[in-house]
Amino acid sequence: MHFEGTADIGAPRERVWEFVTDAQRVSRCGPDVQRVDVIDATHFKVVARAGVGAIRTTFALDVVFTELRAPEHAAVRARGHAPGSALEMTNTLDLADAAPGRTTLRWASEVTVSGMIASVGARLMQGAADKVTQQVFACIKEQLDSPAART
Repeated sequence: MHFEGTADIGAPRERVWEFVTDAQRVSRCGPDVQRVDVIDATHFKVVARAGVGAIRTTFALDVVFTELRAPEHAAVRARGHAPGSALEMTNTLDLADAAPGRTTLRWASEVTVSGMIASVGARLMQGAADKVTQQVFACIKEQLDSPAART
């Protein structure tokens, strides 16, 4: 599955960069993220629930920043498994100055799910994954646009 989008964020590029490359902070925007364990600056482990409709399971993911070019580009790869299912995801984030104090965030995600969840929920998976992806980036925008984020 492929997803992509753009968000206009009311914060300077450096502040957006700091947020999107901080595993603890950005993971708060992930629905059903249960735990994040930071291994080092580029590696972390995530436990999150995912699924389609009533078919849900808990994935254990190994996540790594594969590219970091501050403050303009990041690439992230996540691989993980759940009982009877597997997930692989790559994400890219590109940041550009918009107007003074504003940043354009362009993102793209490639997601591959296999196993039970893929076979049972294949028809619904694209819509559900798109909804979650939109929620994550809307949350990032909200966190950085908020007056509290500016202090």
